[in-house]
Amino acid sequence: MKRSWEEAAGRVMVALDYPNAAAAEALVRSLEGIPCFMKVGMQLFYAAGPGFVADLKARGYKVFLDLKMHDIPNTVKGGANSIAKLGVDVFNVHAAGGSAMMRAAMEGVEQALSGNAGLRRPLVIAVTQLTSTSQTVLNDEIGIGGSVADAVVRYAKLAQEAGLGGVVASPQEVQLIKSACGASFQTITPGIRPAGADIGDQSRIMTPRQALEQGTDYMVIGRPITGAPDPRQALESIIEELV
Repeated sequence: MKRSWEEAAGRVMVALDYPNAAAAEALVRSLEGIPCFMKVGMQLFYAAGPGFVADLKARGYKVFLDLKMHDIPNTVKGGANSIAKLGVDVFNVHAAGGSAMMRAAMEGVEQALSGNAGLRRPLVIAVTQLTSTSQTVLNDEIGIGGSVADAVVRYAKLAQEAGLGGVVASPQEVQLIKSACGASFQTITPGIRPAGADIGDQSRIMTPRQALEQGTDYMVIGRPITGAPDPRQALESIIEELV
């Protein structure tokens, strides 16, 4: 299927894994004009705060706030309410928190929306298993039996039943998730590495083209872009691969 350059760019979420706003700002400026998502994770959000997210939104970027909330339902409900009020496009919770916690997140979103007609509904997704989780870690350390794929699909079904719109999972599980939850259930896939790139601390990876062929909706890409000598050229090369 042929895609426009803009559509392909919109499938990429650039991971702004930086220690402060100044470092992230340099990267954002270098990518100006490319209609990709910006993913703000724990390190940057804890350092730069909500103001950095608001600035990205003011500049026209779509934002994935990647804080992976995992707490008692009432706490997550409050957190989701605050996040929704920031106007982010996507945010996540841990599916391991259970169905009551995930439903509470959705309740927090609904409360935020009911109090502000100008807010857009964010896509709320659940983390299934981190892409750094290997079979050994899952079984021997986390204490979950069976395969990684089994655990991912179980969490995806739980998230869907709780009213969430998708999950974070490795590209290797995308087809299983779509089969279990339907094509419209969104998948966001980290662990994306262009051919020849260093895999770093990831265990379950694919190239951008392979991930798209598996049917993923969005892909999170960090170090292959942010660590490149020319980040803009690196991102443009990835987008061309997806067209």
